Amino acid sequence: MNVADPLGGSWYVEALTDKIEAEAEKIFAQIMRMGGGDEKQHEIGPMTSGILRGIEDGWFTGEIADSAFTYQVAMEKGDKRIVGVNTNTDTITGDLEILRVSHEVERDQVQVLADRKKSRDEPAVRAALAEMVRVSHTDGNLLPPMAAVRLEATVGEICGALKDQWGAYVEPARF
Repeated sequence: MNVADPLGGSWYVEALTDKIEAEAEKIFAQIMRMGGGDEKQHEIGPMTSGILRGIEDGWFTGEIADSAFTYQVAMEKGDKRIVGVNTNTDTITGDLEILRVSHEVERDQVQVLADRKKSRDEPAVRAALAEMVRVSHTDGNLLPPMAAVRLEATVGEICGALKDQWGAYVEPARF
């Protein structure tokens, strides 16, 4: 039989879909309320405003932590079964060998980075980073100045330049 949705008529699949939809709608409504709801007009809209408020207040982090805790408890109690973790854990093979990276590899990588930094156009890299910082103080697009990576500025240098200007985000602890 050639049909678009072979499970389309299944009452069980439809019931599960309805349940997921209802749960998602509750979450969307909560986010909208955090953004002021429909009655309050925001320049960026109540949904975006609610998302930003949720990030600032640690709401998303808390929801994820609560969900992870519930999942872990269910797994440890045996209510949630995961093959190879808490059920059917026997193996026919031996222990796996863990990859261990030697100190020499680390030293070699540090040397490769130092050589690369020596061979790049340092004034151009500094100018590109300065331009990125300048644009970060405007409402301009920060992506074009991040072309500093093409001049071989490292991710650490780029993040460091912005961190010096704006600080580092510290996620609020929520339990």
